Amino acid sequence: MTPRERVLAVLNGQRPDRVPWFGDLDYWATALIGRGEKPPDFKRSDAYLDWHRDLGVGYYLQGDFPFRAITERCRIREWNEGKLRRRQIETPCGTLGETWTWLPQSFAEAPTEHLVKSAADLRAYRYFHENTHYEPDYAFAERRRGQVGDLGVVLCYLPKSPLMQLIALDAGLTAVFEIFTEAGEEFHKTMEVVRRSHDAAASLALACPADVLMIPENLSSECVGRTFYEMFMHDYEETWARRIREAGKYSCIHLDGTMKGLLRETCSTSLTFIEALTPAPAGDLEIEKWAEWSGNARTVLWGGLPGVFFTELVSDEEFEAHVRRVLRVMRSAPRYVLGVADQVPPDGLERRVRRVGELVELHGAYP
Repeated sequence: MTPRERVLAVLNGQRPDRVPWFGDLDYWATALIGRGEKPPDFKRSDAYLDWHRDLGVGYYLQGDFPFRAITERCRIREWNEGKLRRRQIETPCGTLGETWTWLPQSFAEAPTEHLVKSAADLRAYRYFHENTHYEPDYAFAERRRGQVGDLGVVLCYLPKSPLMQLIALDAGLTAVFEIFTEAGEEFHKTMEVVRRSHDAAASLALACPADVLMIPENLSSECVGRTFYEMFMHDYEETWARRIREAGKYSCIHLDGTMKGLLRETCSTSLTFIEALTPAPAGDLEIEKWAEWSGNARTVLWGGLPGVFFTELVSDEEFEAHVRRVLRVMRSAPRYVLGVADQVPPDGLERRVRRVGELVELHGAYP
């Protein structure tokens, strides 16, 4: 079977010949480009898919957002200052500003100034979302569909839930909890405004030429407890999981942190699968306990191989033992997809990535 046939079998509740193996190589590719080992346009080229084929890895990430945001009645400036990427949004209700700093050692950037800093910024933040609309932009998904073929699936993104938009990107965890505590009513009002904006964008994603639509939550249960999940996230995920299914596509969220607090809750939705699950020893839940903690036998569980296992920090012996352990669990039932949790890092070893495919051929067949 091809990688695409294998993963679609599992997503449809059927049994393929072997456990599907799909890895997120985007971060690793970013580092290779940064070090001059791959060309600047590598990730959008046919060569990127050929690289996956050569390494024996099924393809599903990275996708893109199949819509473009258009903001009116605001003055938006974006510029770079060395390693800093800045954005300023001027509204009649106030000015918002953010800074992201590039970290050359890790080939990544992180927010060093958040757009929303306190409750005083919520009015301007609402105005910004109230005056943003969206247009479809399916060109890259159409291009990817032609590139991917039998190697895997085409995936595109919906917006995050409004809460995770604030926690992961626009405000940070500390500010979110301070604002919720100090100005709860206004916080709820802001969540409603952002929800309407994100719903409009998500509606456009339904018609894009993708097999899978992901809500890229970057969720971790030490950041979002059950109360906040039920209050601000469950309905968003359930609504769009249902609408994605009605559109003939598969749905998922990205849960790449601790699992015990939220795995059962996310699996209670209609999502097809939960992606980037990180087991112990890097995560907080052993692979053997995933099925029990998920609470049902319907949701597909995708992940299993922590990124650090692809580096010299883990011995070849420990790496091989972990992959075999994960495969023993995953071949017990066709509800798992073997994946990286969540990405092969910049110092990833090519021989490790290749070895996973070899181990799947040797030990990944269903009994």
